[in-house]
Amino acid sequence: MMSDARKPPDAPVVPTRRAPKQRKVDVDAFPTDLTAHAAAPQDADTSSTEQIVLSVTRAIVEHRLLPGTKLVEQKLGDRFGVSRTIVRQALYRLSELKLVKLEPARGAFVASPSIQEAREVFAVRRMVESQMLRDLIACITKADLRELHAHIQAERDAVQRIDVPTRTKLLFDFHVKLAQVLGNQVLTDLMQELVSRCSLISLMYQSADDAETSNAEHVDILQAIEARDADRAVQLLHDHLAAVERQLTEHPRTPGLASPAKPTPN
Repeated sequence: MMSDARKPPDAPVVPTRRAPKQRKVDVDAFPTDLTAHAAAPQDADTSSTEQIVLSVTRAIVEHRLLPGTKLVEQKLGDRFGVSRTIVRQALYRLSELKLVKLEPARGAFVASPSIQEAREVFAVRRMVESQMLRDLIACITKADLRELHAHIQAERDAVQRIDVPTRTKLLFDFHVKLAQVLGNQVLTDLMQELVSRCSLISLMYQSADDAETSNAEHVDILQAIEARDADRAVQLLHDHLAAVERQLTEHPRTPGLASPAKPTPN
C-alpha cells in the first residue's frame, strides 16, 4: 500500500498554470446516503475507494461540485472516515475518468473541460449511443419498457417540483439507463463516464437549462424505441444531443473559471 507521502506511481504530470481563486471543497456537497455508507467500516480498501469515486461523481453530475473546485485530501478523509491514502487512490481514479485534474504541488481539482473537449465528448456520444439504440431495439422486452417509462416519469416529477439536483441526475442517467437495460456492463460504465463529463460541460458552457424540453425529447426517443423504429430513434437521439451542443458558447458561464481554449479549426 502506498504511504501518505506518495502519490500513485502513474499519476499524470500536468503542467502547472496560473489559476483563478480556488473554490474549496464543500463537504456538504456529497450525497448523505452515499457518504453514510462510505464512512462505515469496509472489507477492503477498494470498496472505500469506489465509494468515494461514486460519491464525488454523483456530486458532479448533480452540480453540487463546480468545475475548478479544490478537493482537499484531509477534508475528504475526515468526511468519509478513511485515510488520506484511500482518498488519494480515489482522486487518481477520478483523474482517469477525466472528472478530476491532478496538479503537482497544488492538489486535485474538479476538471474544467475545454470547448474542444466538449465537442469531442458529444461526437463520441453520438457514435456510441446510436449503435446502443439499435442493439437495444433488437432485444427490448415489455419489462424493459416499463422500467424506462418509470424512469421518464421520475424525470417529469422532478422537473415539475423544480428539484434541480434530482432532475439533473435523472436526465443524464436516462442515457446510462439505456445501457443498463441492454445488459452490457462495459457499455454502462462508458456511458456513466461520458454523461458525467457532459454534466461538467453543461455546467460550464450550457447557456440555458431547459429540463422540460430534455424530458420531452426522452419521451419521443422512448416512443420510437417502443415502436421498434431504429432509424427514427437514432435521428431523435442526434437531434437531442445536437440541441444540447448548440447551447454551448465560447465563454464559461461558471464565475471565476479561466477562459477555455479556442477550438481547433476544422
